[in-house]
Amino acid sequence: MDIHSIDTNLPVLMLYNIDPEWSRVEIKESKQILKTLSGAMQKEGHPVTEICLNNKDLAGLMKPYAPEETIVFNWCEEIPGIPHSYDQIAQTLEHLGYTFTGADSKALTFSQDKRLVKQWLDSCGISTPRWQVFTTASRDGWTNFPAIVKPALDHCSLGVTRESVVWSPEALSSRIGFILENFKGPALVEEFIDGREFHVTVVGNGTLHVLPIAEMDFSAFDNTNDRLCTYESKFDPQSNAYRMIKLNIPARMTNDEEKRLIKIAKDAYRAANCRDYARLDIRLRDGNFYILDINPNADISPDTSPALAAQLAGFSYGRFGSLLVNLASKRHPKFGMTGSQRTTGIERRSRTKISAKRFQPADGLP
Repeated sequence: MDIHSIDTNLPVLMLYNIDPEWSRVEIKESKQILKTLSGAMQKEGHPVTEICLNNKDLAGLMKPYAPEETIVFNWCEEIPGIPHSYDQIAQTLEHLGYTFTGADSKALTFSQDKRLVKQWLDSCGISTPRWQVFTTASRDGWTNFPAIVKPALDHCSLGVTRESVVWSPEALSSRIGFILENFKGPALVEEFIDGREFHVTVVGNGTLHVLPIAEMDFSAFDNTNDRLCTYESKFDPQSNAYRMIKLNIPARMTNDEEKRLIKIAKDAYRAANCRDYARLDIRLRDGNFYILDINPNADISPDTSPALAAQLAGFSYGRFGSLLVNLASKRHPKFGMTGSQRTTGIERRSRTKISAKRFQPADGLP
């Protein structure tokens, strides 16, 4: 689709989650961000209904809303109380027949396991740092230093600190042990690519569009261990990392670098079966680009690189949200039709209405 040809009349069901266990500050911030996007999309013209998932019963929450009459904006991170469950949200929406923004459940399940992502990138010939998975605190022949140690099954830089970068077999073993003990899952060890880091937002299905490229500027740090995006740098405004790492957008690079970066970003997006939008984290060292991470359903809060890139590309915040809804709408049984198809569908439903009661499905079936 032409990403600048947008229907702002599409009805939107803004689905978000609040965990009762969060702090008051976290709950307030989450609601404020949701309201910002919801309000901006309403200003564009969308009828928006906000619904909050604050327990485990997503199916019950969705009952009042007919799948054929709305598009779900999937803003959910997880089912409250169930870690790593964002793929389960998509599974439930699929089972109930809803059309929703972003990746499908299979792609979300895949992206959740860094081991699978790394294996698949290697098999596709897409460059990613050398890697190995550890389930015990051993060195097991790893010889590439510096290395970085991460939880293999977590995202949002959980478990990533300046101590994650290790320079010796002894430090490697110690950090692996830390991940195993604190995150109760395997540790992913990668060769640390000490180079420029780019965040690339890709939107689309079929025809892909790359928004203006952002670069994480680590120039304030001389120590290699500080030259990475840690959990602190993303979520702790009081930390040095949060305050001193800058976002440069658009990134400065040669035409050749930009062309090659766009190609590897699109290749990785397709390889991971991303849908509608994703952010890819990519590093450049010695002229070579390496995929660090693929983030389907990436955070699009107003201060994030995807939202800022969209703004630079000419999309207001509300219009960027509208773009994602429009991409999803092409999969909708009604809103994805042309005008003539919609009319024909309405006529067909009208003609069959009298006899429809004979064929009502059994309870619990779609």
